Amino acid sequence: MWTRHAAPTNASAPLLPAGGGTAPLAAGNPGSTKQFSQLLQQAQAKSGMHTIAQGETLIGVVRNQAQALGIKLNANQEMRMAQQLASSNGIGNADRVFPGQSIRLASVQTELQSLQTPVSPVHSLAWVPPAATPTSASVATAAMVYDVRSPKFTPLTPALAATMAAATSPPSAAVSTPMSGAAAGAHPVLQQTLDRAVAKGFIPPAEKTAVYDKILQMADNHGFAPDDFARMTLMESDGMNPRASNQRCHGIIQFCDGPSRGAASAGYAANPRAILDLSVHKQLSLVDKYFDDVGLKSQGPAGLEDLYLSVLNPASRATAHSNVPLNIQGQQARALHVGSDTNAPITRQSIRQGLLSNAAARLGQMLPAAVRVQAQRAQQYVENNLP
Repeated sequence: MWTRHAAPTNASAPLLPAGGGTAPLAAGNPGSTKQFSQLLQQAQAKSGMHTIAQGETLIGVVRNQAQALGIKLNANQEMRMAQQLASSNGIGNADRVFPGQSIRLASVQTELQSLQTPVSPVHSLAWVPPAATPTSASVATAAMVYDVRSPKFTPLTPALAATMAAATSPPSAAVSTPMSGAAAGAHPVLQQTLDRAVAKGFIPPAEKTAVYDKILQMADNHGFAPDDFARMTLMESDGMNPRASNQRCHGIIQFCDGPSRGAASAGYAANPRAILDLSVHKQLSLVDKYFDDVGLKSQGPAGLEDLYLSVLNPASRATAHSNVPLNIQGQQARALHVGSDTNAPITRQSIRQGLLSNAAARLGQMLPAAVRVQAQRAQQYVENNLP
């Protein structure tokens, strides 16, 4: 921290009811205009296409798609998904669309589906043996589960893994009990990360609750998701290791040496390595101050990318587009680069993918051995067979 080395619908054709009936809407029938609009939206949503209406924006399209699924997005999510829509449809400026323009919704629809409450995992998710095909079942990766019927990825928590293993493994396949409390509560990634940190000796068991409460307080103050904070620390310090250091950057979010950088912001410009002598709970107070200094809360609700960029290179938060190379010099962790290629640039999208995959992999290491082997085999199958 900071830088560390559609075509318009043919109105003359009768529109049939969405339920499969054959009677067209009666012209002049009260409410028929509203019904037409509703049926048009349903038909377009089903086809994965949408025609931009007069005065409509990509953010409005995202918001309407979310509302149709009963999902309420925050402003940051709406903006990010609008940019995602623009990128997937070859639109250079997410703020410039025109009436009658057709856009594909698939990328946003998939993500919105992933935000819905999933159905019973035992019935919708299953391990896939190497001989199976991904068109008839679901695929589990090392720490994510892919459900082809949605289709969507969902985190493979220890509790879910144990449930799936019990439901799909033969009786002779013994699976040990997952770590207690890992998938419970409102912030499962944070709780799993804290359980892991305690198990690794990063946090004394008696301080776990205080650390959890401090992170929730910071999240509320600065406007980020507690689970995103956990994902960020899993990348920066192997999940809240207070003694993590690369000789230039130190602690749970890697406070870096040098004037006007992380250690100086935390008040340790003269002796940055002294941060390593502080507990996780005490380092969180330095993180709180640092986030104030870089104006994290001024960004509005901070998504995963903005939270991480506040640590890596705050100036790069000004780049809003998801696939534009960021001005981050030098090689970072392989997972953060496009295609996990350290010679490739870093983008908002590659940061998101890198943080999610890194967190899933690290937390997946806490799974029982039998489940972990199954997942690794399935991951290899995915890499060899899915596009």
